Amino acid sequence: MNWPILTSYDQRHLGRIALPLGGIGTGTVSLGGRGDLRDWEVVNRPAKGFKPRNTFFALYAKLAGGIVVTRALEGRIDPHEFEGAFGSTTPNHGLPRFRKCTFQAAYPFGQVLLSDPDVPLDVRIEAFNPLIPADADRSGIPVAMLRFVLTNKTDKPISASVCGNVENFIGSDGNAGKPSKNVNVYMNRIPSSQRTRSSKGAGVSGILMRSGGVNICAEQWGTMALSTTASAGVTYRTAWADLSWGDTLLDYWDDFSGDGKLENRESPNLDSPMASLAVSLTIPANGTRAVTFLLTWHFPNRQVWIPKPENSVDCCVDGNCKNDPNRVGNYYTTQYVDAWDVAVQVAPQLARLEQDTLAFVNAFCNSDLPAVVKEAALYNLSTLRSQTVFRTEDGRMYGWEGCGDKAGCCHGSCTHVWNYEQATAFLFGDLARSMREVEFLHATRDDGLMAFRAPLPYGQPGDWATAAADGQMGCLMKLYRDWQLSGDDDMLRTLWPQARKALAFCWIPGGWDADRDGVMEGCQHNTMDVEYYGPNPQMGAWYLGALVAAAKMARHIGDVEFAAECQRLADQGQRWMDEHLFNGEYYEHEIRPPQGDSAVAVGLRVGMGAANLDEPDLQLGAGCLVDQLVGQFMAHVCHLGYLLDRKNVQTTLRSIMKHNFKTDFSGHFNHMRSFVLNDEAAIVMASYPLERRPKRPFPYYNEVMTGFEYAAAVHMLYEGQTAAGLKAIKAIRQRYDGLKRNPFDEAECGHHYARAMASWAAALALSGFHYSGVNQAMAMKAQEGMHFWSNGYAWGTVTQKRDGAATTVQLKVLGGTLKLRRFNLYGTGMYEFKTARAIPTGKTVTMRIVAAP
Repeated sequence: MNWPILTSYDQRHLGRIALPLGGIGTGTVSLGGRGDLRDWEVVNRPAKGFKPRNTFFALYAKLAGGIVVTRALEGRIDPHEFEGAFGSTTPNHGLPRFRKCTFQAAYPFGQVLLSDPDVPLDVRIEAFNPLIPADADRSGIPVAMLRFVLTNKTDKPISASVCGNVENFIGSDGNAGKPSKNVNVYMNRIPSSQRTRSSKGAGVSGILMRSGGVNICAEQWGTMALSTTASAGVTYRTAWADLSWGDTLLDYWDDFSGDGKLENRESPNLDSPMASLAVSLTIPANGTRAVTFLLTWHFPNRQVWIPKPENSVDCCVDGNCKNDPNRVGNYYTTQYVDAWDVAVQVAPQLARLEQDTLAFVNAFCNSDLPAVVKEAALYNLSTLRSQTVFRTEDGRMYGWEGCGDKAGCCHGSCTHVWNYEQATAFLFGDLARSMREVEFLHATRDDGLMAFRAPLPYGQPGDWATAAADGQMGCLMKLYRDWQLSGDDDMLRTLWPQARKALAFCWIPGGWDADRDGVMEGCQHNTMDVEYYGPNPQMGAWYLGALVAAAKMARHIGDVEFAAECQRLADQGQRWMDEHLFNGEYYEHEIRPPQGDSAVAVGLRVGMGAANLDEPDLQLGAGCLVDQLVGQFMAHVCHLGYLLDRKNVQTTLRSIMKHNFKTDFSGHFNHMRSFVLNDEAAIVMASYPLERRPKRPFPYYNEVMTGFEYAAAVHMLYEGQTAAGLKAIKAIRQRYDGLKRNPFDEAECGHHYARAMASWAAALALSGFHYSGVNQAMAMKAQEGMHFWSNGYAWGTVTQKRDGAATTVQLKVLGGTLKLRRFNLYGTGMYEFKTARAIPTGKTVTMRIVAAP
């Protein structure tokens, strides 16, 4: 199968590349830009920089004349890794490597091209993990597929071998714990009729790595496996020789370089033995052959957000760890017995998994979107597979804000961060709905206060819980979005009582809108990690969006009076904000100090903001904020219409580009974190063109963060300011170019930051895609070409071709089942079916839409 290529990185732009390979909620190991495997983050937590000892793949090649070449299957080490007190500190630095290397990607597919004039074989490493919209289980497999494609550059056959080597590090997560009495077991293929699920399986052979000494209830306990689908030519080692002075590696290298085959070694006293698996084959003259390996893992003991040491009692009874109050477990480990079972189940499905993933990536990459939009949308999907995201044993999805190097960063599926991302809802609707269940059923108290950091294990948040104004309002908009995409009235009825309370919470005494006028004036904790005091566009737009969404949901439920009240407040708030906050260029923050602590309702202050409420600092004030209209961005995603005056909205976006977009940061002062430097371009968080900057503005005003940039840029696309929106997105992706930063890791408060998945909405904005499962209706812009669509439950393409006043529309379903009653081309016309259709996978529907005269 030919893999698509969206981005190519030359040898100069490889150093920072690390493409995560792993499923949703499983953790990952990353394919480095030069073909190495790095950042082994499979043990329930981040592990940046963790590379197990002597872990690499190697090539043996022997020409007919007897000349032998052995190489690590990697490109050259970058010069910045040369220096150290005792030489290079790069793992396996002394191995011979290929001179030339390039990296090609269209996530989740990564390819490394290796060549060397001294090596008679060119090598292409193909690596991926299945990613299939609307199928979270098949997109959540703990596997890294590695295929080594060998091409003979000569006119004579070549004897070759590919060998994978992995240290059995079970017991360590790259930061804590250590291996103890680990063992490797060779698992040979047996006939299918004799297969048992928990042991050996036809179609795969290899090495199961396990531990005999690590506590079965430890977070670091589990299994791994290195296997191959090759049917012949397999040799192995379950351990390397236990020798001093680095001769362990020497013994392996000499053995493999001798004939490309391995002789087993016995080292019973090693706690972390090496596992090596080699496949020998012949490459015909000028021919190509491939060898496939699977890396699989199974680590069941995921912990709560912040484990309590006092709970770490010996709760393991008869091998059952489920009494551990610190344990929440992993959904993926409930689907497989161990890492070997993963390999056994995946191997026979591999071709179909690859085919279905290719169908998705090809459909998206072949669509008529700008390349930079495709890259921003696809490559940030890698965050769903990173340790930012996990699924508990009941299947629900949770997320950190991002990942530190060794631990998750900022717990609780933080509402004011996860509000921005759009990828989950439009690709994996069931996972998005599970997050809504947590927010409203487990994180919202009976008085309507929603903890912006969800508790784990489950339970109503206690008195410690704090509400975030933007987080809580955004969750109401997300509930509307997910109800519309799914058409699930039962979900809405189940969550509506708590959702209603969450909105009414705005009106409590001392609350966000205590005077019930449609404007938030109270103490508003928000995503800037401080509290705003007084009306401001950022919280105000979220509030207006929540009011409009709640009015529509209440009306559908039959809660007519509440719907009318929500709409009244939305209308009144819109008029007030346009009249009082819009300054002719953008919307300002009117700072209103509260009348002391007693005027602020309990649960609204986190304690990170102003200490003196008489003259609160850390405010936005007269600043031009990058995402001041984020609520309007979300309203466009949800198809809720304009929350504020359309002309004011469009003027504001132009002002953001005018005042906040910088093409060079060489002269930019920033006292906080730097995510942009030197001659890079970006949208800064806030500017003060009117020179009325507070002495101490909110902390991040001089920073740059990609999630906020995407929200503003996508909003520009929705408003028809296409050149500006694409300029902003291009500036982001130029910073993540492989040389300076990892293209698959947009950081904010940690690696793989969730907010950056707002980038998916760029595809929605440019195509105009909207779907309502409630009305069973789809809409798109009228524009010729091929466009990708996905509603979280089905996905495919729409191709438009105009012929005079008529447009022929071909709607193809590539996955799932699409329920459709009518299809609308904005500005052209509508096609309505006589009865609602359920269009299955593989079906194409052709419609002819004639523009009204």
